Amino acid sequence: MRRSVALALLATVLAALTFVSAAYADPNNNNSEKLRNAVTLEGVRAHQQALQQIANANGGNRFAGLPGHDKSVAYVVDTLEAAGYDPVVQPFDYLAFAEVGPSALQQTAPGMVTYVEGVDFGAITQTDPGDVTANVTNVDLQLGLGNTSTSGCEAADFAGFPAGNIALLQRGTCTFELKAENAAAAGAVGIVIFNQGNTTAPDRNGIPAVTLTANNTSGIPVLGTTYALGATLSATPGLRMRVFANTLRQVKTTANVLAELPGKHPDNVVMVGGHLDSVIEGPGINDNGSGSAAILEIAEQLAKVKPWNTVRFAWWSAEESGLVGSTNYVNSLSAAELDRIALYLNFDMVGSPNFVRFVYDGSGDIGPTGPAGSAEIEAVFNGYFAANGLATEPTAFDGRSDYQAFINNGIPAGGLFTGAEGIKTAAQAAIYGGTAGAPYDPCYHQACDTFANNSNVVLDQMSDAIAHATITFAQNTSLVNGVPGKGNFNSPEKINDNAIR
Repeated sequence: MRRSVALALLATVLAALTFVSAAYADPNNNNSEKLRNAVTLEGVRAHQQALQQIANANGGNRFAGLPGHDKSVAYVVDTLEAAGYDPVVQPFDYLAFAEVGPSALQQTAPGMVTYVEGVDFGAITQTDPGDVTANVTNVDLQLGLGNTSTSGCEAADFAGFPAGNIALLQRGTCTFELKAENAAAAGAVGIVIFNQGNTTAPDRNGIPAVTLTANNTSGIPVLGTTYALGATLSATPGLRMRVFANTLRQVKTTANVLAELPGKHPDNVVMVGGHLDSVIEGPGINDNGSGSAAILEIAEQLAKVKPWNTVRFAWWSAEESGLVGSTNYVNSLSAAELDRIALYLNFDMVGSPNFVRFVYDGSGDIGPTGPAGSAEIEAVFNGYFAANGLATEPTAFDGRSDYQAFINNGIPAGGLFTGAEGIKTAAQAAIYGGTAGAPYDPCYHQACDTFANNSNVVLDQMSDAIAHATITFAQNTSLVNGVPGKGNFNSPEKINDNAIR
């Protein structure tokens, strides 16, 4: 992908900002205290403001493969170049999928009925977009408890299917992808798939929470409905419906950004990353403009430091579409290149308004254990916060962010998180403040995830903790992989000394 940005837009963005320039980066920012003093909340917020302005000028989002993300890449690259880095833009193609607006399901005959999205129906993930109105044909349905539906699983199910009709299918036995592709091959122009209803369990009666997968080649709109609605539709004579899937599904070109700060040891690389893209619904200034901005501010303030270990910063794309950018990057590395990576630190959502200070659980206390060395990364973060009188809680490696490809390849990982759609408990509110019974981020994956959707308190705390961990491991990874550190950073007991100063 060619890096391009309108110079006028960039000038406007930069002119509107007040931040500590990389020109003031100090080569002596080589320990935790000095780097934390250099990394400011104002600097992080300035980068978030730039990302907000980019989203404002580009459809309100920074979704991977759309102009808002392209301009975000350009902003990060220009900022890094101004700081003295030689950033690498790593392009790749991916199958983008997003719901771009409300979908619709309507009965147009024998009567007119409009159904409610999110209550009666929803777009099936990885459906192609489309808006069709046609007669509806039932396909091999079995109703009632204990049914063993195979609806649409075999081409023979569509014998005599009228081409140009909408297929009414039922969940069961085979994949939704196969059902959809068989229907399309039979000439269906749209599909409604209702839940199976073979048990009373909610997951077999509500709107199916499933995917057609990225391999779907049906090319037609597919909506899912509750079992109750599907059963009603199946018994409606002369049924004609409108099926409108308001989605984006196409191959897009996007890019990761990487920047390296060379160290004395090029074969011991500390990676620090977070995703730069947003969902299509909004600008994503907490998710993940917060992590992206904090990493960028730290990179600027480290630009003149000569660390012991090599530090590689990464801004990933298409995280919101399935961790695509980070996975592509890791998969592109040879075994020797993977072996050079000492550890990976991930920062995704570090300014949530109703925050908890979560530290990734490398030790496996509440979830999967990270690769050897991950518990030691967790301990560095916990040691830093404890030394500063700040409570923390573990959060599991649940596969929802860009650490996953590194973990899958045996690379120690860790990082910080302040909460997404999860609900704050009363016990957490007593420790961290905020509102019990409310989401950690009330604007998670919504249009309101703007510059205002932020806690300055936790963003400042997390930025300092990220700076601490980055410079700590830049100078010494001995706790993680046994590689000796630099001078007075050489012994493990020295690692957290600066946390309390």
